Amino acid sequence: MKFQKAFTSISIVLISFLSSALFSQSATIYKAETAKIHDLIHTKLKVDFNFKEKQLNGEEWLTVKPHFYQTDKITLDAKAMIIHQISMNNQKLAYNYDDSKLIIDLPRTYKKSEEFTIYIKYTARPEKVQQKGSNAITSAKGLYFINPTGLDKNKPTQIWTQGETEASSCWFPTIDAPNQKTSQEIYITVPNKYVTLSNGKLENQQKNNNGTRTDYWNFKQKHAPYLFFMGVGEYEIIKDNYKNIPVDYYVEKKYAPHAKAIFGNTPEMLAFFSKITGIEYPWNKYAQIVGRDYVSGAMENTTAVIHGEKAYQMPGQLIDENIHENTIAHEAFHHWFGNLVTAESWSNLTVNESFANYSEYLWREYKYGKNDADAHLLEDIEAYKNGQNFDKHLVRFNYHDKEDMFDAVSYNKGGAILHMLRNYLGDDAFYAGLNTYLTTNKYSTAEAHQLRLAFEKVSGKDLNWFFNQWYFNSGHPKLAVSYDYNKLRKTVTVNIKQEQENTFKFPFVIDILEEGKSQKSQ
Repeated sequence: MKFQKAFTSISIVLISFLSSALFSQSATIYKAETAKIHDLIHTKLKVDFNFKEKQLNGEEWLTVKPHFYQTDKITLDAKAMIIHQISMNNQKLAYNYDDSKLIIDLPRTYKKSEEFTIYIKYTARPEKVQQKGSNAITSAKGLYFINPTGLDKNKPTQIWTQGETEASSCWFPTIDAPNQKTSQEIYITVPNKYVTLSNGKLENQQKNNNGTRTDYWNFKQKHAPYLFFMGVGEYEIIKDNYKNIPVDYYVEKKYAPHAKAIFGNTPEMLAFFSKITGIEYPWNKYAQIVGRDYVSGAMENTTAVIHGEKAYQMPGQLIDENIHENTIAHEAFHHWFGNLVTAESWSNLTVNESFANYSEYLWREYKYGKNDADAHLLEDIEAYKNGQNFDKHLVRFNYHDKEDMFDAVSYNKGGAILHMLRNYLGDDAFYAGLNTYLTTNKYSTAEAHQLRLAFEKVSGKDLNWFFNQWYFNSGHPKLAVSYDYNKLRKTVTVNIKQEQENTFKFPFVIDILEEGKSQKSQ
């Protein structure tokens, strides 16, 4: 996800301590990884749309199994839906539904090795969803109808979805947690004039007798539910490729002649990221679509990235700079960090977003040189420092709301920390560590500790001190630097003092300029 930037002592007074503890109690509740009672296996959907009512008519076949303990019930996330029928093998199942959680009674007790498939017929009503968005993702109703009745002649009719963080369950019942992985099939029925986009491969298209068409999208690999995507609208599809992999750009007709000027570096990005990770782009296509009134900057839905309207640029604008290029790189790198290996909890968002943030530096360094990349990194660091971020841990389990994790700590500071780690380990060890982490955890989930273990395995270095300092703590060095000149000895003493509460261990380099020659001192 690329969001739009808007961007010690111990008290002995017991009463004061208690007041502080009570005041902050709600903000310090431990946010655990979602318990895995069942594992998603496969999700099959058939959907069509009621444009007038802004609703989705859905059928779902959900294949799951108990994770470890035997179960006779299953709980699914399903927000603001009408549930018409739930059955298994043509046998209706009893259920309880509170407009958020759908608890289904299974016909018997299932053990951990037993898969079962539940059929659900439902209506999704995104306009009834109560959950709210955040500064990063301004809405959380999952499914969006843009100008659905066509009354606004200056805006096209579109449908698109936004699943992160837990909004896919606004348009299909699921276990809406980042530590779940499922393959998927989606049959999307739309009026003939619209094209569709979803994850995976468009296997076939079937014209119906009523002026509609059903597109069948098949995604055989596994990814998290928040990465499911549907896009519908009148788009031109501009075709490109990376090796034998289709790379498509879905844009409105006005921008079709300029699509490659906007998105045309994508194949080179996929090649570059494949090279530095040592893992070839792991999916069967890469498509990008631009959605009107999109609720954030962009989103890395696997093989089906959506961008906001900021991506649209005309030749006169592109002469100076493609202002969306960093975002395009950011979402592409997510297909390794976030999609191939997913943060097991929102507390560990850094293993998704810090890497995507740092990919912007890596791409700019490769494409435009180190000075350009360093200037970009400096802007990101300043944006972090200018926010209310000093007391936030990079990995934090006491956030108030999961949406709060999408901030300049998870993004900007996390990217800068990866840059420090790269400098400390050296390029060869850093990139080998990325490969080890991705290979070990592919199509699964991970947390910061697994990232540390991968770098330790490759480098042979103990990195607990680095991760304890930068990932599991807060703040950054605040330095007071002064100079003393000794006239007799003709020497300069540089005094460096850390003024923040916690002392940081970090490399410090001084450039010494003498008689026109520069040398570094560490």
